[in-house]
Amino acid sequence: MNPTLFLLLAYSAGLISLGVWIGRRVGTSSGFFVADRRLSAALLFSTVLAANIGAGSTVGAAGLGYRDGLSAWWWVGSAAVGTLGLAFWIGPRIWRLASERGLYTVGDYLEFRYGSPVRATITALLWIGTPALLAAQLIAMAKILSFVAGTPHWAGVLIGGIVVTAYFTAGGLLTSAWVNMVQVVVLVAGFAVALPWVWGAVGGWNAVVAAAPPSSDYLNFWQGGESGWIYLALLVPNFMVSPGLIQKVYGAVDERAIRVGLAATAVALLLFALAPPLFGMIARTFDPALVDQEQALMLVLVAGLPTLLGSLGLAAVFSAEISSADAILFMLATSLSKDLYKRFVRSDASDGQVLRVARLAAMTGGGLSILLALVLPSVIDALTIFYALMAVCLFVPLIAGLYTRRPGVPEAMAACGVGVVTLVSIELAGLSDASPFLDSSLLGVLASAAAFVGVAAWRSRSRSAPLPRTR
Repeated sequence: MNPTLFLLLAYSAGLISLGVWIGRRVGTSSGFFVADRRLSAALLFSTVLAANIGAGSTVGAAGLGYRDGLSAWWWVGSAAVGTLGLAFWIGPRIWRLASERGLYTVGDYLEFRYGSPVRATITALLWIGTPALLAAQLIAMAKILSFVAGTPHWAGVLIGGIVVTAYFTAGGLLTSAWVNMVQVVVLVAGFAVALPWVWGAVGGWNAVVAAAPPSSDYLNFWQGGESGWIYLALLVPNFMVSPGLIQKVYGAVDERAIRVGLAATAVALLLFALAPPLFGMIARTFDPALVDQEQALMLVLVAGLPTLLGSLGLAAVFSAEISSADAILFMLATSLSKDLYKRFVRSDASDGQVLRVARLAAMTGGGLSILLALVLPSVIDALTIFYALMAVCLFVPLIAGLYTRRPGVPEAMAACGVGVVTLVSIELAGLSDASPFLDSSLLGVLASAAAFVGVAAWRSRSRSAPLPRTR
């Protein structure tokens, strides 16, 4: 058997074993959903960092670096900006509310703040978009296995799906937090060794510049090709209000753990953000005409490093995809079991029944994502579906709900509906290709905010209007 493939499979088996062992301690829905609210700053740091560095931040971002150059930094850099917002603006405030009210999911919060119609609508949209997010991780895992051992795409997708579903289903957030800590160590070690080694091996910056395409903006940090600062519009809102990340915040032991843990995560992301684009740019020194740009990272790790170091780097990337995938399963499991089953199907369901449905939902979500991964063409395409949908339907209602009191169901539903319609309309019209300022996510969020404010103002005038005189 290929030594690298053997290492990846052995590593995967180890993660499953660790997850099952920790999962034996999880016997309640509170433990599964929010780890009994006992995550320290260190555990919160590792589990959020592991969730944020996934397929898009490694395989996808390296592919963008190969294609667009330095401006691919903004893919992960935007995630860091959003994480800072979650650390100091959103996280502590929503954690305090969740602790006081016993909230387990974002759906719990939405119903508390607006009512069941908003909860049902956004949960349904979550189940439309989230399998695409998980599919992106499975696509990346399949690319790694295919590049290393020639594994068929379908087999790589299936292996990745089984690994993630198996260890997450065992114990939910508590399992993820501890397994993620192992994954972060492997990830940091792999990249810390691989990047300096291969950078020196190819001849440093001069070699990278010499291999760059003739494009005038390839070395432009702010904007190059289709990458650049515009990623802020797509990614910052998601990393502030992502249901999976907020639910990890719910598991924190206190507000200090949130601020310290997430601030450290943001700093780590800012530093990490340069690595994948550099790997992608280095890949051009090995093959300037790579057919699949999302193989750039694997090309560098295999062709530019000794076998042992290359295997460590590949294990780091594989680890990143797995860690993000379990965060996505977390969203699927909790939204179905708590936001739909417990709220609308069996309100009298026992704690054990909710826990069983959560585990079944994780397995179902994993299966759906495997099927989706077989038809979507690339990591970035799959991620964009989820990020765009969540930004336009969840960002405004969640933020406004935390900082306003009077707006209710009409405002939230208008924001969600107008945001989604704007997003779809711009995508169908192809306006995003004309200018970065016509980005569908950016305009969708702005339209969502305008709808929320407009309906709130109209209802406020209606409430304050004088009653007609009667004779």
